[in-house]
Amino acid sequence: MTSTPPPGRHVVVGMTPEASRTCAALQDLGLSVTHLGEPSETELARAMAGGVSSLAVLLHNDTQALRYCLAAEHLRPGLPMVVAIFDKTAATQLVRVVPNCRVTSPADLATPSLVAACLPGDLAGLVREPSGWRAYPRAAAAPRPFALPPAMRFRAGLGKLLGQLRPHDSGSQILMTGLSGLLLLLLADTVAGVSLLHKPFVDAFHTAVQIVATVGPASSTGTQPAYVLFAALAMLVTIGLTAMFTAGIVEHLLSGRLIGLWGRRVLPRRGHVVVVGMGQVGLRLASELKALGLGVVGIERDRGAPNLMAARASGIPVLIGDGSRRAVLSKARVDRAVAFCAVGSDELDNIAAAVTARAVAPEIRVALRAGNHDAIAETRSLFHIGTVCDVTGLTAAYVVQCLVGRSPRTVVSDAGQLWVWDRLDGPIRMHSTSTECAH
Repeated sequence: MTSTPPPGRHVVVGMTPEASRTCAALQDLGLSVTHLGEPSETELARAMAGGVSSLAVLLHNDTQALRYCLAAEHLRPGLPMVVAIFDKTAATQLVRVVPNCRVTSPADLATPSLVAACLPGDLAGLVREPSGWRAYPRAAAAPRPFALPPAMRFRAGLGKLLGQLRPHDSGSQILMTGLSGLLLLLLADTVAGVSLLHKPFVDAFHTAVQIVATVGPASSTGTQPAYVLFAALAMLVTIGLTAMFTAGIVEHLLSGRLIGLWGRRVLPRRGHVVVVGMGQVGLRLASELKALGLGVVGIERDRGAPNLMAARASGIPVLIGDGSRRAVLSKARVDRAVAFCAVGSDELDNIAAAVTARAVAPEIRVALRAGNHDAIAETRSLFHIGTVCDVTGLTAAYVVQCLVGRSPRTVVSDAGQLWVWDRLDGPIRMHSTSTECAH
């Protein structure tokens, strides 16, 4: 049975697009709404006096959101609340302290639709649950278990393997040039010692190591002049190669690199997904794609972005650069990628990046974050670029269902239409709403 909206007012805190859309959607349902920006404790207490049914805190600052929730729990213990918090640890602790609070974030709500947009087929959403991945097909069909096709998993694994020891910038090239030169000299001198001097392999290898280490063979007496000349030249060349290798190692270790030369943070060469914008949505999307088994390359223009270290700790390689530049996308090998996602906070930049990706790889699957600007939300031309994910609309749809007393499980976007999957009532179609709240 579908629950009826509770009586009384609904308080929405936050001067964010998500808060405005939530406020507008509640008003479209004929409900009373009090919309606050960043109220003081006195203003919050005044707004919550009387018949308040629920509270939504939709800010982009986790610390502020926590403060408002704790203050609201102190003012009205047990009041149903919905709060947007990105940090998983903070979200878990808040639910433990305030069990009547439902915690989510725009990143969590948008990820299922964005992940599905990166995959072939008729999927509108893909959610990771404790029991495994669950796919939500289009047209509100019944969800089903999902596993990444073996061909995509193999291609992603091959792309990561081909990315090992592949330099991607000048520092890495210096390091690999020095290392390759030293190994080549070591091999050449060992072969020369075995073939020309007829030494046992171990003795020839020992002499080669001496030359590469620039200490030279123990004695040149009785040695062929050609080999002596080769050894002398090899030691001179080794001086330069050792300097290059050492400089590359020092730069690699001390620069806090976001991309590795080997291991899990290498740049995949094929079968991966390129994610432009490593904010909250981009980081969460990249983490889910990685958990699914796909390779990921992040692109972020701001070298000081707060989520870069989190991406590094999660094993996600990130290129620093403008995602709308052809050179940057070429370095990310977008022409060999399976999908391209532009999910930065600036929608116009996302569109520019998507257009460039189409120019570099015309057949690539494209998804972009858009929906805040009226001009973008009202035009259908975006759907010719790729799959459009309205993160703000997804958040508002989910929050509204929580505030009116339902138990939403997830929300997905299907060709511009939003569907909220209720735990009891199944799919609920959400109608489009205005983007502004009438105060």
